[in-house]
Amino acid sequence: MVNWIYFPKSDNAPEHLRKVAGVFIYCEAAIDSSNKKLKSNEVMSIAKENLEQLGFVVEAGSSKVLVPVLFGRNGEVEKSFYADGFNRETKTVLEIEAGRAVDNNQFLKDLFEACMMHDVEYLVIAVRRIYRKRGDFETVIKYFDTLYASRRLHLPLKGIMIIGY
Repeated sequence: MVNWIYFPKSDNAPEHLRKVAGVFIYCEAAIDSSNKKLKSNEVMSIAKENLEQLGFVVEAGSSKVLVPVLFGRNGEVEKSFYADGFNRETKTVLEIEAGRAVDNNQFLKDLFEACMMHDVEYLVIAVRRIYRKRGDFETVIKYFDTLYASRRLHLPLKGIMIIGY
């Protein structure tokens, strides 16, 4: 069963993020990590069409989505980060993770990069609920619970949605 949670928990999830969660719920039978071992790009290929209908530009094969971070001379993009998906209208970046989400702390790198990206207000990270019999979704949300509860780190994002597929 696909689950999601929105941070900060004191706010209700915006409708545009609920629709992103709805894409994963719609694709649940094909991506359920309790009985499938898909790579992140395989999950993306299943969800791609529905995400595009929501206004996301998504990566396709070797075609990466670049989101600007720094601008240099004459306004040229000097530094950018890759994202799995980006919706310019809702200012939402999407990252889909599989095995590396927790093992390599990829979700923390996703958070850092989203905080640096120009004109990004929301981050969605989709992770497996189950990876190697471990609850990756639960592990990730515990990190974000701690981050928001401690109030020691103030993020430049309006909100973060974690989706467990």
